[in-house]
Amino acid sequence: MDKYLKILPNTSIFSGLPEDQLEKISSIAVGRHLQKGESIFSEGDDGNGFFIVASGLVKIYKLSPEGKEHILHVFGPGEPFGEVAVFTGQPFPANAQAIAESHLLFFPKSDFVRLISNNPSLSLNMLAVLSMRLRQFAVKIENLSLKEVPGRLAAYLLYIADEQGSREVVQLVISKGQLASLLGTIPETLSRVFAKMADQNLIQVKGRSITILNREELEFLAEHGKDLS
Repeated sequence: MDKYLKILPNTSIFSGLPEDQLEKISSIAVGRHLQKGESIFSEGDDGNGFFIVASGLVKIYKLSPEGKEHILHVFGPGEPFGEVAVFTGQPFPANAQAIAESHLLFFPKSDFVRLISNNPSLSLNMLAVLSMRLRQFAVKIENLSLKEVPGRLAAYLLYIADEQGSREVVQLVISKGQLASLLGTIPETLSRVFAKMADQNLIQVKGRSITILNREELEFLAEHGKDLS
């Protein structure tokens, strides 16, 4: 448990907090270990707290009435999720599942709200995270509604390149089937787009390793969202 608590100072939600506040936050954290495929919560469950990924990967998704899965987010180490339900007082609005063996830190709502009332700086951090999450949703809606699949994929590749600190080679941390769901398409279409991008020397694909060959053209594609000719 202690080794997972060490991630707290590096998370967006707790960055910049003094040691004494981090100790108080650590004291209410509950560790949880999940196997790949294990459910964390379901849409409609009581929003009784939020989570931080200490290790592994978690997907947030919704199911259509026909049972089709649409992935909204994929969160990795240091990222919080489920925090919106804590502040709205409403049930969780989506499902959460571990897509790799994962360790989570759970923060019960009642204990955390008590901490916030005594720590204004923590409240500001929470507001910043929620504002960032709102911005992510706005960008996602724009991508899904205005851009063709190539534009969505280009934007995603550039995003994870920045996240991984690389301008050339990026590693997909999710399967291509999960990536298709995240981008609002189907695996067959995504495979065709990957192939077209490779044919046009924009990228080189080797399994989950993607080499960006023409970043300028990829940025143009991500911005304008056009289809590949």
